[in-house]
Amino acid sequence: MKVLVCISNVPDTTTKVRFVDENKKLDTNGIQWVINPWDELSLTRALELKDSPAAGIEKVTVAHVGLVASEPTIRKALAIGADDAIRVNADAADAYFVAAQLAEAINKNPYDIILCGIESSDHNGSTVGGMLAEMLEIPSVSAVSSLNIENGEVLMQREIDGGRESVTVPAPFVAIVQKGIAKEPRIAAMRGIMMARTKPIQVFEPVVVETLTEIVNFETPAPRAACKFVDAENPGLLIELLQNEAKII
Repeated sequence: MKVLVCISNVPDTTTKVRFVDENKKLDTNGIQWVINPWDELSLTRALELKDSPAAGIEKVTVAHVGLVASEPTIRKALAIGADDAIRVNADAADAYFVAAQLAEAINKNPYDIILCGIESSDHNGSTVGGMLAEMLEIPSVSAVSSLNIENGEVLMQREIDGGRESVTVPAPFVAIVQKGIAKEPRIAAMRGIMMARTKPIQVFEPVVVETLTEIVNFETPAPRAACKFVDAENPGLLIELLQNEAKII
């Protein structure tokens, strides 16, 4: 079996977000870019399965839609243990555009299992995985929190209201994974970092795809009000503030 893990290049969560061009574009100056956390856990689980001879995983590939500036993040994925990578040389305009570019690349070289994080930590759209499966005309399973392979059969568990559901589907398929797919992201060892320098990244030029969304502008959240400290000996003032200012009682 061959596994493809779709990864996003996102700002580190400690990044102070700023916008330029009248709040229409993210200011990328000084940003530390990382692998999207859900995608990193997907990659970790794929590598865990590859490490198990019984799973029958031959190769783990990562795929990303982005310009050349995103290659350091792709190299991080290769250092963690991916065998090779695909990069579609295009700016990720919107989720539909990304899904279409990935579908085109996958059609050139099909995979048995395609893993997508449930969302990216920057846009939080939660749509690429589902659209990708529709474009490829293969099954998709959402909210996957466990993935195992036993006797050549893929067994998954997904979160549903009130519990968990066990699912098995024939390959090829798309699994849209969430927290729980792996305990902790795998950390690249020095040997992996050195090997990543020579692992191949196949670059595809984008196909013409109409984008369906447009960013009008970004707006930062309103600043939080200053904290008020209430003396422990004055519970009446606390109750008054909760009633009249916070309006939560």
